[in-house]
Amino acid sequence: MELGKFKRSSKVKKGGPMIRIAQIGCGYWGPNLLRNFVNLSNVEISCVAEISQERRNYIKEKYPNLYVVSDYNNIFSNRTDAVVIATPAESHYQLAKKMLSNGMHCLVEKPLALKASEAEELINLAKENNRVLMVGHTFLFNAAVRRLREEVKRGTLGRIYYIYSQRLNLGRVRTDVNVMWNLAPHDISILLYVLNEDPVWVRAYGEKYIQENIEDVVFLTIGFESGVVANIHVSWLDPNKVRRMTFVGSKRMIVYDDVEKNKIQIFDKGIDKKSMNKTLGEFDTFGKFQLIKRAGSVVCPSIDFVEPLAVEAEHFVECIENKQKPISDGYHGFVVTKILETAMQSIKNEGDRIELS
Repeated sequence: MELGKFKRSSKVKKGGPMIRIAQIGCGYWGPNLLRNFVNLSNVEISCVAEISQERRNYIKEKYPNLYVVSDYNNIFSNRTDAVVIATPAESHYQLAKKMLSNGMHCLVEKPLALKASEAEELINLAKENNRVLMVGHTFLFNAAVRRLREEVKRGTLGRIYYIYSQRLNLGRVRTDVNVMWNLAPHDISILLYVLNEDPVWVRAYGEKYIQENIEDVVFLTIGFESGVVANIHVSWLDPNKVRRMTFVGSKRMIVYDDVEKNKIQIFDKGIDKKSMNKTLGEFDTFGKFQLIKRAGSVVCPSIDFVEPLAVEAEHFVECIENKQKPISDGYHGFVVTKILETAMQSIKNEGDRIELS
């Protein structure tokens, strides 16, 4: 299913069987996931597993009818069709492996795994068990990102030259993964979806200022088959919250800014080549053409906003019901993991360019 064609309805298919979903982890991001799955009409939450007593109390207070436990193994005591995994990144692989092996569909928060080999194993396991494996790359369900992809696909920008992205803020500082594993999966997943092509090389440089072994600032560069180069700057040490991507093309330029009200801005700006014609008395000073700066209008298309996480939750349920491949499927998660894993090698090698095999 093309995401651009996906429209969220007010409810999942009426009259369908109830899908029983369990959730593991309800810390920072988990409550948002739980809220959206609770709101789906043909979903029943079979269990919520959370190791923190404080978080369990929060869940029980907010959803008094839910079955809340400390040990995720309690999931197996109730009939459960699917599991949402919203735990720290290092646990994603083992939990997803266990759930898929027990015949459950899985929605795994990003990243899918910390090693490409582990992500590949999960893909194969889902295929063997005929289960849906989906990764929580929420921005693929953002209407502004869909519009960005549509504009690129229809050739609005012409040939894309380069892209740069900034995902910056002051904190929230993580202790389990570095800033690249924390923030860059969003930008990488958007790039893969919008460009719809494979990356071929990676280069990254990072620095550790706050914690001894965890990078809090990273500059990541990705090269694609078409020659497009994308640079991603992520940081926990910036005075401003920035969520901006800039696409520069031969015809136009587009800025996607998730913080601003006008999330998509299309700039009719660029450098045009004007052929020199001696018969008209024009001088051949610049060779065969002259470079002319063009600065035209700025268009801000209207974006109908629906909470991306709500769209993501409904998409997961529909994929289970209709046996569809998710937009953010296991392979998409694998490529994101492969890029990040390779980028870590580059960071350790002081920014070496590494080809993606």
